[in-house]
Amino acid sequence: MDKTSTILEMRNITKRFGKVTALSNVNLKVTQGEVHALVGENGAGKSTLMNVLSGIYPFGSYEGDVVVDGEICQFHDISESEKKGIVIIHQELALVPYLSIAENIFLGNERTASYSKRVMDWPRTFQRAKELLELVGLHEDPSTLIKDIGVGKQQLVEIAKAIAKNVRLLILDEPTASLNETDSQKLLDLIAKFRDEGMTSIIISHKLNEISYIANNITVIRDGTTIETLDNSNHDIQESRIVAGMVGRALTDRFPKRNTKPSDEVLFEVKNWTAYHPLDRTRKVCDNVNLKLKKGEVVGLSGLMGAGRTELAKSVFGHSYGVNISGQVLIHGQEVHLNTVQDAIDHHLAYVTEDRKGDGLLLATPIVDNTTLARLDKVSSHNVIDRDKEVVIANKYRQDLKTKCASVYQNVGNLSGGNQQKVLLAKWMFADPDILILDEPTRGIDVGAKYEIYCIINELVAQGKGVLMISSELPEILGMCDRIYVMNEARIVAEMPRSEASQESIMSVILQTSGKK
Repeated sequence: MDKTSTILEMRNITKRFGKVTALSNVNLKVTQGEVHALVGENGAGKSTLMNVLSGIYPFGSYEGDVVVDGEICQFHDISESEKKGIVIIHQELALVPYLSIAENIFLGNERTASYSKRVMDWPRTFQRAKELLELVGLHEDPSTLIKDIGVGKQQLVEIAKAIAKNVRLLILDEPTASLNETDSQKLLDLIAKFRDEGMTSIIISHKLNEISYIANNITVIRDGTTIETLDNSNHDIQESRIVAGMVGRALTDRFPKRNTKPSDEVLFEVKNWTAYHPLDRTRKVCDNVNLKLKKGEVVGLSGLMGAGRTELAKSVFGHSYGVNISGQVLIHGQEVHLNTVQDAIDHHLAYVTEDRKGDGLLLATPIVDNTTLARLDKVSSHNVIDRDKEVVIANKYRQDLKTKCASVYQNVGNLSGGNQQKVLLAKWMFADPDILILDEPTRGIDVGAKYEIYCIINELVAQGKGVLMISSELPEILGMCDRIYVMNEARIVAEMPRSEASQESIMSVILQTSGKK
């Protein structure tokens, strides 16, 4: 099939959930050997459309036609779409924590022995897994358990898992959301390499600079309807043009102005903080870390994936990660002992995790239950929860954060990724912390929703709270933070005010300190 032929066409796709219309007469045409981007705000219907394509929403549950290679297809489950070479990688990872990387890569696609389809060919499985990991740039032993690697590395395992199948059309839903800019660029280059070899990709991403860089065509969806498809064959579409299509208006400033300045009072301090890996007790994940956070200040923590930023945050937050932890934590100048998560919450410290699915939310329970989860004592009397009060609180945060949902009784697992992130933020805002550690707070969130969260951060620091923001997006760090710490190989290697910081200066420090002890 030549590169000008149509591999996929979706015609007049309409999908309803009860009385809610998620997709209304959506049309999409994808050409063989291109990267086609699908963009829109959270809840616009992007993931729903891809779930229709992949058979997750089976034929009969939607209206319209899915046409692959000129043939109308009626996929009843994901295995039928995979037989056609359509493989989807979801924004929320679908790996088995207590299986190895190799086992996850070939789960449902096992490499069996030549003499029996019931016997695994383990040498071939692990050898091929190693080759696939090298292809995606993940330098891990294939026998490592999934639970022992971070979210960013798990995303790369998902990519390897998809490549292991006979894929012709690869759907990537927020593939770089968990990755820093360096690793994101490597992944984009990998997708470009696949394109040059004839593979077709559909990519959903809120990182519009990446969309401009990689996509040949860009289809914009707004409120469940196709708005337009932009020709980006020359890779010259401006991000502002994409944003205008997504939100229906121009968004002139990505980062809201902050009218308040940090106090001189140190609110939160970490001194000589050291923690070791729970499985390898000779390996430091935090090495003599020192940092300060003032009242009314946003401090950024920048670094490459694996630098130790999340490990630092979790070990400080009630020793929820790491062993043999030593060092001091001071709040308002007084040393505190945060030996449990409850200790941390009681001292008005909050940690908004980067892994909302695994650590942050209960996906099978409603928004209202998740919102009050960290501080049930605030909605209880004599150990009895006041359900009416919970609903009032959940609705308040729903309105304040502009969370798109049918009601606060909707299960969190049925929300888009960005709206799940808003529920997670609401949960910790309700806990009324003085110090918030935000770990990748805008991962998988569109530009409009990001702006709303940035405004919330500014409101929090205006109240005298302190925010420690971990982010892999350098423009976000530079746009939001008053000071920036750079972390590399478990150590703080630089501290700089925003006025002196740039993407180049941060990356230069990381490169200069790599491999040095």
